[in-house]
Amino acid sequence: MRVPLRDRLHLRREVPPPADVDWRYVRRWKYVRIGNLVQPLRTGKEAFPSMLAAIAAAKSHVHLETYILRADRTWNEFKDALVERAKAGVHVRLLYDSLGSFGLPGAFRAELVDAGAQVVEYHPLVPWRARWSLNRRDHQKILVVDDEVGFAGGVNLGDEARTVEDGGGGWHDLHARVEGPVVLDLARIFRRTWERSGGDPLPDPAPVYGAPARPPGTAAVQAISSAAVRGRWRMHRAYLHAIRKAESSISIMNAYFIPDRSLRREFARAVERGVSVRVIVPSDTDIKAVFYASHHLYARLMRRGVRVFEWPERMMHAKLGVIDGVWSTIGSYNLDRRSLQHNLEVGLVIVDRKLGGELFAQFEKDVATCREITPDEWQRRSAWEKAMEWLFYQIRYWL
Repeated sequence: MRVPLRDRLHLRREVPPPADVDWRYVRRWKYVRIGNLVQPLRTGKEAFPSMLAAIAAAKSHVHLETYILRADRTWNEFKDALVERAKAGVHVRLLYDSLGSFGLPGAFRAELVDAGAQVVEYHPLVPWRARWSLNRRDHQKILVVDDEVGFAGGVNLGDEARTVEDGGGGWHDLHARVEGPVVLDLARIFRRTWERSGGDPLPDPAPVYGAPARPPGTAAVQAISSAAVRGRWRMHRAYLHAIRKAESSISIMNAYFIPDRSLRREFARAVERGVSVRVIVPSDTDIKAVFYASHHLYARLMRRGVRVFEWPERMMHAKLGVIDGVWSTIGSYNLDRRSLQHNLEVGLVIVDRKLGGELFAQFEKDVATCREITPDEWQRRSAWEKAMEWLFYQIRYWL
């Protein structure tokens, strides 16, 4: 049952924020859901089995949204799971991005549709159709099962996220499984994009106020999406606010790292306050233009006291931020203009000391495996490399 707007506003005014949450790291507490369970999932090795198990247990509906689908082993596993549930009477809806999944064979969706599933392609690459767009892509990765279990993060449905030992590409990535009130926010985010992409109308999930009677966990979580125009800079503002409140450490792992001037300024101010600021970036990438544009900023960052580390193994695709071991974020947002202004993105902002401590401890282990870039070494780059970095940085807003 929908709650009238006046009642929702009344509830938001009258329900005070719980005292046991570190609200200083949160910009606007009324959008944060309390009483959630969050489980980080590293790479497809952990994410895929957990997602497939949730799909297999679905009783009402499965809503899956992704940027990349590939006609490979991973997709076949998910397709089989979705087909089985659709044939069992579960409402299965799949939303995928046309550009990110470019090259899929035309018949890939036939088995799903024949089983009763609904499949929608986001912004098909057909310029003659209304509302066509090449620039605005659906980069969100969301799975919602029965409005009870949700997933969000950076893992796409492709073999590249599998370990090398499992026949995959060995990409390092991060996803999250959630239970609790924030799952309904993920359901609403999916619903918005689904309907605007031509999918059938979906019921609005019930509003969530306060903590559930039996909360599955202790984490306070906000699901942030840029699907709505007014929400495009919410993650940027959430990052800036948390960085300004940092007291001891700022730890970031980001695949496409081109922070704008405001973020670089706050990094520098944090260093001046005695905060340790460390960033893990890829040593190689699938998008060379972004790679070069990101390199152009390393010298500036290091001059301001930011320590930069390169991931030593294959592609690092994760998007993680941890501040003071309290505030953390997992999602699809990169710290570049494309994520913050153009693409549809989703991220979980989590305030929880236990989870934040675990993520910080894992970050410490990851840093220990990385190679730190030093200012002297960076100055010895070739003139050709510096020229390429300067060139691509100039066109960073279009990358």
